[in-house]
Amino acid sequence: MAIPKGEHIRLPLLKRISDRKPHHRRELTDALAEDFQLTHEQRTQEYPSGNGVIFDHRVAFAGSYLYHAGLLSRPERGVVQITKRGLEVLASRPENLYDNFLRQFPEFAEFIKPKKAKKADEVAEDVPRDSTPKESLEAALKGLNDMLSSELLEEVKSCTPMFFERLVVDLLIKMGYGGSRQEAGKAIGRSGDGGVDGIISEDRLGLDRIYIQAKRWDDTTVGRSEVQKFAGALQGKKAKKGVFITTSSFSKGARDYVTDIDSRIILIDGVELTSYMIEFSVGVSTESHYELKKIDEDYFAGE
Repeated sequence: MAIPKGEHIRLPLLKRISDRKPHHRRELTDALAEDFQLTHEQRTQEYPSGNGVIFDHRVAFAGSYLYHAGLLSRPERGVVQITKRGLEVLASRPENLYDNFLRQFPEFAEFIKPKKAKKADEVAEDVPRDSTPKESLEAALKGLNDMLSSELLEEVKSCTPMFFERLVVDLLIKMGYGGSRQEAGKAIGRSGDGGVDGIISEDRLGLDRIYIQAKRWDDTTVGRSEVQKFAGALQGKKAKKGVFITTSSFSKGARDYVTDIDSRIILIDGVELTSYMIEFSVGVSTESHYELKKIDEDYFAGE
């Protein structure tokens, strides 16, 4: 048989962890390869670019979808375990765990709705048929980054407040603020300091300072009152610039408020935060590298 698609792997994967015990991802991948009776060539087959093993990648995405549907949990890095909901789903004897089935769970519906994230091997299906190859590549990259953004946000929400402060420092430095890592580290983490969590230099010379508020919240929306308190803290310090970062989201009232005040306050919600993390390579690493080449007209100019 051919290497199974990600959606065909979901149900066998969930059945594999139905013993309620924690399972390491590598162990599961090998076991599933046996279940699907893959040959050695199929089990080790890489993408044409050489960037990753196809089956490993599809198993990882299958697990990601089950996680966002609440059917499995991740008790520790690289380990998965079935949830109560996962057991209930198996008890109902479903024929498959395709997207249409998983949409009954609000978490999954929310996961795929905003960014219409798809599996890696399905991302290009939304691209119009008359798209150029380059447009198809761009659409595929966007789909993969949308998926990564969702995964990254879950990871950030689960980290400790102290680690979150360090993450904020690392991101701001990568974006060009704060001078040295040591100087920036001293500036962040001053919880309770007049409504401000930290101060960081706007440039390496320290000509101006930016005040920071960081809220590692799960799903609670940051309202106007919280932003108003931060604005008041800035006024108390005779400051004009501030950045309010949260792992959740801002209400419309909060966003409207910052457009009507003299102080310049930038609001960065969870989605924007992970977007910046991906752009500036904070908390992520490069899995694959592709080169898009074109004809060198200069080379042939002297023919």
